[in-house]
Amino acid sequence: MHEPVVYSIRAYDYLADSIAKATGWQRGAVVRKTFPDGEHYLRIETDPADRDVIIVGGTIDDAATLELYDLACGFVTAGAYRLRIVMPFFGYSTMERSVRYGEVVTAKTRARLLSSIPMASRGTQVFLLDLHVDSIAYYFEGGIRPIHIYGKPLVVAAAEKLAPDGLVLASTDAGRAKWVESLAKDLRCDVAFVYKKRVSGDETEITGVSAQVAGKHVVIYDDMIRTGGSLIAAAEAYRAAGAARIDAIATHGVFPADSLARIQRSGLFGQVAVTDSHPHAVALASDFLHVSSTAELLSEHLTSNR
Repeated sequence: MHEPVVYSIRAYDYLADSIAKATGWQRGAVVRKTFPDGEHYLRIETDPADRDVIIVGGTIDDAATLELYDLACGFVTAGAYRLRIVMPFFGYSTMERSVRYGEVVTAKTRARLLSSIPMASRGTQVFLLDLHVDSIAYYFEGGIRPIHIYGKPLVVAAAEKLAPDGLVLASTDAGRAKWVESLAKDLRCDVAFVYKKRVSGDETEITGVSAQVAGKHVVIYDDMIRTGGSLIAAAEAYRAAGAARIDAIATHGVFPADSLARIQRSGLFGQVAVTDSHPHAVALASDFLHVSSTAELLSEHLTSNR
């Protein structure tokens, strides 16, 4: 039986290359072009028939989501005996539930869309990395099997590299207390949280810090950094409480527009560390923004779930 073959949507070519290199599996080729009216053309060049097919693609925007969907359907139609979708970044996690009448739960509708991919003869799996909310995995329907991968080894390694002489692991709010406490246990360090009070429908005010951070190296963890507003507000609170140095770690670095530059201009952070789960973070990597590879972690799970 043939070894697995690794494909990707265009935005994740870099990660598929790394996974193929880490595992020794074949790298699958796809031909793409765009017609003058904007319609997209896809042709699977490496034959997936009777193969264990892996496709790497995060739902970073609607175009990427549809490319992932179209290719996955194409692999099954062309005879892939198993399909494994590696989704390092699930991009609709903010709307994982509705809080106002009429709001569309986009995380659920996108999971439902991906669940409609035809089932491969020996099953279809979707590998998800550090979801914003664990329950999103249960939005996938039918026979598709979701596998939630926790990026704790990457976060721990990043924290140890940023603060080899010890740290206080901190959070942007108390909502992620259990996850941060679990990380702190592995790091054998203290934890700190900021407490917030809602001032209005879209504004919060930080009211305090949970632990003594004066003179300490504080590393703030969050699963995702987008605009950096919450991150900066938390860092201001830790700095006001006497933190000597502040760094930040996230699994997913989205950084739309000039948000990374805004974080750096704040002067609050020595460094920020994220993974390559989002291609924008890879493009922005610098001395300030450290980007670690998820390839080894994802490869381990792909190998163990063969």
